[in-house]
Amino acid sequence: MTWAPYTVDATHFYLQVYFWIIVAVLGGLFLFMTFVQGGQTLFHTAKDEMEERAILNSLGRKWELTFTTLVLFGGALYAAFPLFYSISFGGAYWVWMLILFAFVLQAVAYEYMNKPNNVIGKGAYKFFLYFNGVVGMVLLGAAVGTFFTGSNFSYDPVTKVLHWGVAKDGINLRGLEAAIDFKHGAWFNLAMGVLVFAAARILGALWLINDVDNNEFPDLIKRLRGVIKRCFVILLIALAIVLYGWITMKGYAYNIHDPKGIIYREEGKYLHNLLAFGALPLITLLVGLVLYVLGVLKSGFGSSNKGIWFSGLGIVLIGIIVFVIAGLFGTPFYPSYADLQSSLTIQNSSGSKYTLEVMAWVSVAVPFVLGYIIWVWYQMKKAGPITKEEIADPESHAY
Repeated sequence: MTWAPYTVDATHFYLQVYFWIIVAVLGGLFLFMTFVQGGQTLFHTAKDEMEERAILNSLGRKWELTFTTLVLFGGALYAAFPLFYSISFGGAYWVWMLILFAFVLQAVAYEYMNKPNNVIGKGAYKFFLYFNGVVGMVLLGAAVGTFFTGSNFSYDPVTKVLHWGVAKDGINLRGLEAAIDFKHGAWFNLAMGVLVFAAARILGALWLINDVDNNEFPDLIKRLRGVIKRCFVILLIALAIVLYGWITMKGYAYNIHDPKGIIYREEGKYLHNLLAFGALPLITLLVGLVLYVLGVLKSGFGSSNKGIWFSGLGIVLIGIIVFVIAGLFGTPFYPSYADLQSSLTIQNSSGSKYTLEVMAWVSVAVPFVLGYIIWVWYQMKKAGPITKEEIADPESHAY
């Protein structure tokens, strides 16, 4: 099948690029905020109740801001590119529902984990947080991986009929085939999932080292530094696989000026994207990687507690570039390996020109939302590091 002609209206196209850049920035910020999810996988490093409460209260101060950033990111993506919402949720149903379920469990866990007389017990809520931190992050990373490897769907824009292909033994796995269909890039998707998980876990440890009183919890801080060192090895292996994929993978491409909008495969497409605009995306990616590693070296292998700020800025830059090379420069951001012409681009999946114009005015509010997040962050942070006195104080808002 063939799509209807892509828009050739310059203003409409620039609005589509504008909103994809907004999505990329919000995606990068969300990746930074996943230090909450990563930190939730570190309860095993606590050797007593006080250390466990220190971890819980440090993350509990910020989990709502992570949720706000996720909602802002998802809202911008689905409002500007509604066809992606309908096809991804309508097709890769189980993947996205499991991700959403993981975040619902997170909210419930923080609210009730240490409430007296809870029905299912503290251990169940701790499992919810682990589920959000492990399964949620791996699935989220794997879902982003399909932005490069493609998904198994076809869509008819005339009849608006979506067909999600059968992946294995006649069973429709609704997106879960992305983790088992190695012929179509499952190795890359899984590497991306492990990469996101390892990066979030390292950020979580870096955050706790910064936010928990180092003098009152010296043993916990030491164990967290050990976690960073071990996870860093896993991260480097996953990163090497992802970079190898970007460099060698046969990507998806189209000519933005072609009124027929024919989508085709291109050797080294994502490497070409990294080298676009004088290699600016590649330079930005390298700067992000250097900052991330610098933060790891300062707080994981060194004695500083400031590593989170270097690694945090680094992961934001990395996240932005991941989305930029996935959706700009004539690249379908949600490709289909079952039917190339069903692949989604920023041009064939966006709202109308009028819708994007109205949203452009609404987007002026985005800096105010981010400003609110920063203000709330500052108000919470100025209280100082997590101490035993604060945790034990019945008058404090301790989790």
